Amino acid sequence: MLNIGDIAPDFELQNQSGELVTLDQLTETGEVILYFYPADFSPVCTAEACTFRDSYAGIEAIGANIVGVSPQSVDSHRRFAQQFSIPFPLLCDPRKSVIKTYGADGPFGFGVRRVTYLIDESKIIRNRVASELFVGTHADLIRKTLAAHENS
Repeated sequence: MLNIGDIAPDFELQNQSGELVTLDQLTETGEVILYFYPADFSPVCTAEACTFRDSYAGIEAIGANIVGVSPQSVDSHRRFAQQFSIPFPLLCDPRKSVIKTYGADGPFGFGVRRVTYLIDESKIIRNRVASELFVGTHADLIRKTLAAHENS
């Protein structure tokens, strides 16, 4: 797993619309909340995506981007985003290359760990959280990020 202070590696993945997205593009406009999750439509992943969706207005207001990454297909991400009104990009990593680079690969290569990174405009990791089952710790990272901008 990458650590606070590390430089976040760039990537290029398709979103739920089939468009290519890079970290360089995302950091051009502000901080990036990059989260890795195991699967579309699973109960915990759905709760996490909906929690992030509900914080989206605040994230957008501070000029940050939020992006989810999992191994599912463009079609799966499209259906997931539509069904739950997810307003941010969900990126497809079927070979788990970015998932592995960011240390979010599951034990022995099975599954995906639930990891969230806060990456600044210089691509430096400013915060990170890893918790497989507790979405609240990931939501706390967003709350802290929003609060830091309110206090600055």
